[in-house]
Amino acid sequence: MPFQTQVVPSAPEAHRTPLLIVIVPEAARPDSLRPLDSQSGGALERCYGAGDFAGKKDETALLYPEGDRPRLLLVGIGKPDDLRSAIRRAAAVGAKRARTLGVPEAALFVTPEAGGSLSGREIGQLTAEGAAKGAWHFPDFKQPPEEKKPSLERLDLLASADVVAFREGHQIGAAIAEGQVFCRRLQILPGNHLPPRKLAEAAAELAHRFGHGITVLDREGIEREGMGALLAVAQGSSEEPRFIAIEYAGAGGPPVVLVGKGVSFDTGGVSIKPAQGMEDMKYDMSGAAAVLGAFEMLGRLRPKLSVVGLIPSAENMVSAAAMRPGDVVKSHLGKTIEIVNTDAEGRLLLADALSYARRYSPACVVDIATLTGAISVALGHTAAGLMGNNETLTRELIEAGRRADERVWELPLWDEYKELNKSEIADVKNTGGRAAGSITAGWFLREFVSGFPWAHVDIAGTAYTDREDAASAKGPTGMGVRLFCEFLLARS
Repeated sequence: MPFQTQVVPSAPEAHRTPLLIVIVPEAARPDSLRPLDSQSGGALERCYGAGDFAGKKDETALLYPEGDRPRLLLVGIGKPDDLRSAIRRAAAVGAKRARTLGVPEAALFVTPEAGGSLSGREIGQLTAEGAAKGAWHFPDFKQPPEEKKPSLERLDLLASADVVAFREGHQIGAAIAEGQVFCRRLQILPGNHLPPRKLAEAAAELAHRFGHGITVLDREGIEREGMGALLAVAQGSSEEPRFIAIEYAGAGGPPVVLVGKGVSFDTGGVSIKPAQGMEDMKYDMSGAAAVLGAFEMLGRLRPKLSVVGLIPSAENMVSAAAMRPGDVVKSHLGKTIEIVNTDAEGRLLLADALSYARRYSPACVVDIATLTGAISVALGHTAAGLMGNNETLTRELIEAGRRADERVWELPLWDEYKELNKSEIADVKNTGGRAAGSITAGWFLREFVSGFPWAHVDIAGTAYTDREDAASAKGPTGMGVRLFCEFLLARS
């Protein structure tokens, strides 16, 4: 059974559950927990009094009260600068610990001392998002162990006040969480389980489930459309490319267009990548997954705006038919591109999609992609890179990233960087070299933007992680879903 959360109007001491997760600040035992402590035989006071727990960030303590009272799991938030981020993370820490303990259901309570100035609506949203993040795992390809623990299927979010507002926030948070789960499930699938045709099938299933419009172009359709850059990337693979357009019509007027890079596996082509770590190139479709995750939210909440998602998808493989360094291809916009490095393939897909977006006369276009390794050098694995041609749009995305705790950092698109992409034989070349690699990639995309506000989000450093932490499993992060959801809901 898929994991789900629900709001339960109850004080923590009155709720029956196998495991009660309590989120607390860094301090002495919160006064609000006196009734719970009394009911548990003083277990909380003994824990705090012994100095075993102080409520620091990610700190946990598992307590076993006397009698038949439930186990208590204390989760600390420390003394955070960003309370929204801290509550979301603490909910994830608690849900992940509950999953590893093997309880089928649990409950979670945010003490007033931890919630601070946050409203009930905010806490409802943040705990729903965080709990789904922490509970997520992917055992589908493994044989079940002989002594299998139960899966965490339900988490009750306890609301002792502001229940109506709490439910409203939970509705938003649960929809965003489902979008992120949808995204992460696509991300983690290996290339042989999610080639472009399978990605298109997943998009079609999502569209049909919610009544979204859907158009999928196969190779012949892509050829008729004149998407020469997308076709160049795909020509080395036996798997056919797909171009996916998914549409949500929530209101009249120009739509917001989201564009997601959908390279289902990237060998680098003739400019082949090193063997070490190449298995992670299944994540090169993370931008596409983030766009589809946003459409999961749109289908559940039905906000009042129109959104189009464009996903160009291909494998970048090595074969006798693969594109070569030095080749010149013609894009959908009509500009010619000199292929300097076949491993700079994602921008070729996006170039044709950005040109295709013109037909919608969009209010704005935002593309998202695991585009450059250089962004990890610049920003590490903490923030995504942001570039654009419209200051209002980039400010919106920065603010959405702050609310979502999926932070973006703007990089400059000065004219001097554009010069690095000049080609002697074509209109533009597909890489400007090693220096300022993320920025020259952004400038390449800007060459194919015509007549609309545009922004580019580079998630190559944040789409997946190679380490486990207290709040999340190793692997896909779902980066971009919460960012897009906050951005779209603010516009609705």
